[in-house]
Amino acid sequence: MTAALEELATHIEIKRADSVLGWDVTHGELNMDVSLSNIVGLVEFLKTDQTCKFSSLVDITAVDYPDRAKRFDVVYHFLSMYQNHRIRLRIAIREEDMVPSITEVHPSANWFEREVFDMFGILFSGHPDLRRILTDYGFRGYPLRKDFPTTGYTEVRYDEVQKRVVYEPVSLVQEYRQFDFMSPWEGAEYILPGDEKKEEAK
Repeated sequence: MTAALEELATHIEIKRADSVLGWDVTHGELNMDVSLSNIVGLVEFLKTDQTCKFSSLVDITAVDYPDRAKRFDVVYHFLSMYQNHRIRLRIAIREEDMVPSITEVHPSANWFEREVFDMFGILFSGHPDLRRILTDYGFRGYPLRKDFPTTGYTEVRYDEVQKRVVYEPVSLVQEYRQFDFMSPWEGAEYILPGDEKKEEAK
């Protein structure tokens, strides 16, 4: 299987030298680092080339690396049911970069790209309807970015007086922020509830 994937990678690299920056086969899967500017042409090639025939778009997602200059990896997964191969494409982009939409080649990319926009704030140029898909209208921030707070910025609740849903800034009561990291397994010098019974039994 590895030899077949390496042969496939070499074929793609030769045919699309303008797009392929590098590749590897890891855990029986072909991974390719590709350029941002030629992504649409590469995806169309992968779909139509008789050696590839990657006709099924499985997923589009992203990974956040906040310490890198090119903060995000946009990741595409394709399946060739004809050749029984999978390929993963990775594009490294800066926060301000726009990624060309592949909806013209794979219409199913529509919702995938909307999800990546909603969760990471990555913009797709040429998308027919780029708006949030999982979060609510007016949602602040992008939940899958590493710098998004785990509590979020707002909380939603139903107000009995106003008889409607209201949005309020997150406000945590202080006692919920106090944690006791002591552990009885680390030789702690205090008695846990219930331990006094053990002492009485002696």
